[in-house]
Amino acid sequence: MSSAPLSSQPSVGPVYASLLLRLFIGLRTLLAGAEKFESGGVYSLANYTKTMGKMAEGITSASFLPLWATRGFALPLGFVLIALGAALLLGLKPRITLLATGLVYVGLAFGLMVVQEGEGVAWLGIYVGLIAAALVLGQHSRFNLWPDRNTCRHGTIT
Repeated sequence: MSSAPLSSQPSVGPVYASLLLRLFIGLRTLLAGAEKFESGGVYSLANYTKTMGKMAEGITSASFLPLWATRGFALPLGFVLIALGAALLLGLKPRITLLATGLVYVGLAFGLMVVQEGEGVAWLGIYVGLIAAALVLGQHSRFNLWPDRNTCRHGTIT
């Protein structure tokens, strides 16, 4: 038994919290990307192209956003979500990956804000909050294949 008082023992709670958040966000992001390829139980690139084209046209028809902008965001979206989700699950530079994932979700939320889709915006806001929490716990991130450098010197993250 250790002679050090319990208060000086490092807590594993933040390590587990960081891992759980990263796994949840990674799975949600990966599956959000994969579902863009599905139609009627079949996954294909043709389904993806059709789905994302309709999404871009729907946002454009209900907002001030031009079709070139909505298509530019929608067409790579599924691939980006799959890549970010997989990177989070594997622990590939999780802090950078979490930031990129958060920015994608903010972009999605913006698209839903301009068409006044409040429920979707609320769900994305919850995901952004979870990502922010995971970033705060980033110094406790473990179990990564390619970890971030977790040192903080004089207010800068290295």
